[in-house]
Parts: sequence; C-alpha cells; structure tokens
Amino acid sequence: MNADNRSKKPVVLIVAALVALAFGGLYLVYRNFQGGQGNSSDASGYRHVAGAPGIGASAPDFTLTSGTGGQVGLADFRGKTVLLYFQEGLSCQPCWDQIRDLERSRDALTAAGVDEVVSITTDQANLIGRKAADEGITTPVLSDPTLAASMAYDANRYGMMGQMRDGHSFVLVGPDGVIDWRADYGGAPDYTMFLPTGTMLADMSAESAR
Repeated sequence: MNADNRSKKPVVLIVAALVALAFGGLYLVYRNFQGGQGNSSDASGYRHVAGAPGIGASAPDFTLTSGTGGQVGLADFRGKTVLLYFQEGLSCQPCWDQIRDLERSRDALTAAGVDEVVSITTDQANLIGRKAADEGITTPVLSDPTLAASMAYDANRYGMMGQMRDGHSFVLVGPDGVIDWRADYGGAPDYTMFLPTGTMLADMSAESAR
C-alpha cells in the first residue's frame, strides 16, 4: 500500500463514522417526535394522533367563562360522558361548521354514549358568544384566553397558528373524570379543521377504552 492510500484510509473511516452518527441522531429525533405525538392513525381517512394526557389519564380540571357569560367547569359534568372539542376559534369557520355538524348529529352522539359536548377556544368570551349566536349554536363554547386549559390538555400543539391557538382535538371524558378516548386531527401536515361527525364517532368506537 502506497503512502497516499495509507493517508486516505483514516479520512474515509472518519467520514463514515460521522455519517453513521448523523443518521443515528436523525433517527433519535424521529423517535422522540413520534413519542411526543402519541399513536397515529389514518384508518378513517383523516390522519390524527393521540396526544397526552390520553386514554386512562385523569382529565385536567378547568373552569372557564362561556360565551353566554357563565362559568363552566369540567366538574359540572361529573357523572356524565362529555366530549371536549378544542378548536381554533373565530378565525376558523370550519371549526364552527364542525360544532353545527355535531349538533345535527346529536342522536348519533347519544347512541355512542356521549351525554354532553363542550367546545374550548382561546378567544374572548364576548366574541365567541356573539359568533355562536350568529351561527345559531347552542353548544357551550368556553373561552380560554390564557391557554391554561389548552396547555393542560396540550391541545395547542395541533393548530395552524402556532401554539397560541388550539388545533382540532377531541377528548372524551368519562363519568369518572378519566379520559376514554382522544384524537388530535389538526396537526401537520394535513391541518384538518373539519371532519364528518360520523367519521369521528367511527374512530372513537375503534380506539376508545370503552
């Protein structure tokens, strides 16, 4: 082996080691990202993940101002199964269309064991109250301007507007205050802001703890 070949060999080994380390680092980043997102699914045709807190965890308590001006807390629904719908708010018309679709699907929700639906967004209470009235919506829509509840449920990770707004997350809380199902549909790359209630219920049936 001549001197040139001997001098090149250590360089080749170093480059190979650096490449292996780079790929290893990327793989760990990918694994950590997947772990942070929870289990993913696109069986329904609407890609979603299950964030945390998820199935089996105690649902974080909250008390927020509703669009009608009263105070509404999760504890008010103890003994009932409540579906929490975190959404982007005033700037997201599909989110309000989603609430109207949920209201039109009241019988199907009842058949699936859902007693109440409550929506949470980060806009001011008086503004969401006016919007709900304009849309003819009777579902309680709660104001979370400080993101206290949104961050407790990590629902502000799945929107198009960064972490200052929620995405499109459903959390099913059982009568005992434990989460029975969760699906976050609003994240990248699809940023789903509306899906048929029947599709959501199909995912719930397939994935919930009940």
